[in-house]
Order: sequence, then structure tokens, then C-alpha cells
Amino acid sequence: MNKGIRDAYHTLGRMQETIPILHQRIRACTRCVIAGYLPVAGPVVSGHRDNQVMLIGQAPGLVEEARRVPFQGRSGKLLMRWLARAGYPDESTARRHVYMTAITKCFPGKSAGSSGDRRPSRAEVELCRPWLDQELALLRPAVIVLVGGLAHERFLPGRPLSELVGRVFSSSGKPVSLRTRSRPVLVPLPHPSGASRWLNDPSNRVLVDRALDNLRLLVRAYLPKS
Repeated sequence: MNKGIRDAYHTLGRMQETIPILHQRIRACTRCVIAGYLPVAGPVVSGHRDNQVMLIGQAPGLVEEARRVPFQGRSGKLLMRWLARAGYPDESTARRHVYMTAITKCFPGKSAGSSGDRRPSRAEVELCRPWLDQELALLRPAVIVLVGGLAHERFLPGRPLSELVGRVFSSSGKPVSLRTRSRPVLVPLPHPSGASRWLNDPSNRVLVDRALDNLRLLVRAYLPKS
């Protein structure tokens, strides 16, 4: 099993709480403010205890911070289109049945000299790691969708995006077929940011299509019954 997932699951025995209580604790977190990395804390959390599909992004953006809802704005709209192709008929269904979280829970601010968001530092990732570990331990999701570089580095390190997107991985990081009974399975996706040039390449968009086809088959058992 992937060390990140194994370490997260090992926290379960020390936990006596529910998802709502965990969300309260995350919303009250000021670790990165105390450490001097952020001027203010604005953790964003979303999801339900019965979710079998977890989506892990990099960090909330400015719009997410304002609305306290993950994956808003242009990136969120593209992600919702991807989830629609994976079988979730509308945004409300996706948000009810997919647990949406991130490697770090607060907006990191804008990148110096760029219009994009600042990439959270390694220290910030480590300060926020216990929250994601506890989310994983409580949910034990069957399918984990990894969106963007920080999520890939945490669970499938050292591989280029072109070797990740379009494939399915076991919790140990090995490529597996869609018929695997191993759980959780990891499904990498690129970040849906408009700043990403990776999606401009037609061959890369083919990989995204393949990834969404795979995801559709994997989440079919966890979609709401009509």
C-alpha cells in the first residue's frame, strides 16, 4: 500500500470523531498563520461520510476561499464537465456524492510575478497533512481521484503527467486494470486550470478522455440509483 495511504489509515485507531466534527476542527485550523505562511486562514472543506469517491486537489483558489466551496470558478466548471462525463449528471449530484478536498485547505495567495496561484510550500503541505490523513482514515474511499501536481506527488511521486493520466493505479502505486478488486484505486487527472498548457496538446486531451472513461466505469457502483 502507498505509504501516504498506509500512514493515513494508521491514524484511524487514534480517532474518535465523525466527518462533521473533523470539518469543524479543520475550519478552526490556524497552523499556517501561526507559522507565518498565511496572513489569514480560510479552510475549505466539503463532503459526506458515505462518499465512496474522494477527489483530492492542490489548494483552494480565491473564489473557493470567498465561497468556502471547493472547485469554483473556471477550473471548477471544467472539473464539473469532466465529472459529468464520468457519470455524474449535474453539479449538485457530483458535489453530494464526491468528497472534495485538497492537499492544503487554504488559499495560498497569488504567485509573485504571475496571475496564477502560489504553489503551497513543502512546509505548508506537511502542516496540513494530518487533516488529509484523517479524512482518508474516516472515509476509506474506494476511488481516489488525484487532480494536479501536488496530489500526484503525494500519492504517485516521480512520474511525468503523461505516464499518469489515462491509467489506473493501486494503492501501492502500481498500474492495474479496471477489473482489479483492489481498493482504493487511484485515478490521476491534470489540473483543470486555464493556466495549464498541458491540456493544449491534443494527445494529452486523448489521455484525459481515457481517464474519464476509466473513472466512469470505476464510479458506476457508487452513483445514486435512479
